[in-house]
Amino acid sequence: MQLLADRYELQQSLGKKAGRQTWLARDLHTQELVVVKLLTFSHEFEWDDLKLFEREAATLRSLSHPAIPCYLDFFELDSDNHKGFALVQTYIEARSLEQHLKSGRTFSELEVKQLAKDLLEILGYLHDRQPPVIHRDIKPSNVLLTDRSGNSPGQVYLVDFGSVQTLAARDGGTMTIVGTYGYMPPEQFGGRTSPASDLYSLGATLIYLITGQHPADLPQEDLRLQFEHLAKVSPSFISWLKWLTEPSLSKRPKSIGAALMGLERSPESNSDVELTIKTKPTYSKISLIREAEALEITFPSLKLQSKQYVDSIAPILSVFLVFLLPLSMFLLFINPGGFLLLLLSPIWSIPIIRILLNFAKARLVITEQGVSLTRKLFGLQYAQPFSTKRRYLWKLALSFNRNRLSVFADTQKIDFCGTVEEMAWLAYELSDWLGLPIERE
Repeated sequence: MQLLADRYELQQSLGKKAGRQTWLARDLHTQELVVVKLLTFSHEFEWDDLKLFEREAATLRSLSHPAIPCYLDFFELDSDNHKGFALVQTYIEARSLEQHLKSGRTFSELEVKQLAKDLLEILGYLHDRQPPVIHRDIKPSNVLLTDRSGNSPGQVYLVDFGSVQTLAARDGGTMTIVGTYGYMPPEQFGGRTSPASDLYSLGATLIYLITGQHPADLPQEDLRLQFEHLAKVSPSFISWLKWLTEPSLSKRPKSIGAALMGLERSPESNSDVELTIKTKPTYSKISLIREAEALEITFPSLKLQSKQYVDSIAPILSVFLVFLLPLSMFLLFINPGGFLLLLLSPIWSIPIIRILLNFAKARLVITEQGVSLTRKLFGLQYAQPFSTKRRYLWKLALSFNRNRLSVFADTQKIDFCGTVEEMAWLAYELSDWLGLPIERE
């Protein structure tokens, strides 16, 4: 057997591809099994390979997660058999998803959803790092799974960080395209990736689990994978997988949190709303300005629900009564029983404010950075504006029986009302621009 660095005894080949080898080895110092990855200088060697190999080592060294292999060692090779570099990491005793399927194992929808949650949790850890870490090669052979245990489908592990990229690592140098055909999102073919690129690969991996077919072998329509005819799962889960594998980067979930929230919704609320309208109703006075960097919606009159209605009229009512009550007292003093006192009585304040609200405007602005809601009357801001970061906008809900569209941002629920057609149109525009699915209430 070959011995590397007088310590690692190579025992079994685990894989081989251009210029790279992966071995199961024994650490003679600890007697533990380890995985040794070799990058050798051969006629297949390219300098980009070394850059990726060093990045993989550096990334693993910085990570600490129970579902990710641990970095153990990195050294240069200079022997008659090997010249290059070696990366040593912990060995995980588990088979890949690909091996499980090829051995005949099948997965229920509940099990696939649990695998999805586990993998999203791992990706959440990677994407939340500074700078974010993008795996770029999620596929069945890079996801390890232990055997079933009780009600659990098994323990999940994400391996092979040979294609990893941090957002800080981007530069203007030679573009290196990495990944696996069928599991790569369209933008990755152009050498561009983002955290949502990993979500596409995850979705394609899960589609392989429920259909048994490689994504590259599935039919496509406008670059969208057509897999529904082969999947024996609920329509809501199919809808969620379609969301993850949207060809357009902007239409996928914006974050791991959004993807998890969509997965955990009930089947009834997870289904797509069929009554969305893609064009503005001709009678609507609602203004919508849509650009690549921002979306702005202006409501010509305030049509808000319950608490928001009270919140909206309270500032107007306060100002109105501050002037109304002293004036009423003054008129009562100089002219007891006067007719003007009756006209200016507080009993008229609510109807008057209802009329004033028809002239008030609400303006919702969403950018890549934040969300803001302002309310103005005759051009003057009369209520406390609401604002939060864009990443805290997490849900859209449409209620047709109440003609209401709800936008959930941070801890706030912003409700807007109008006709069924107006709310369905706005729901479509917001969903399309934000990449969030529409829920039913």
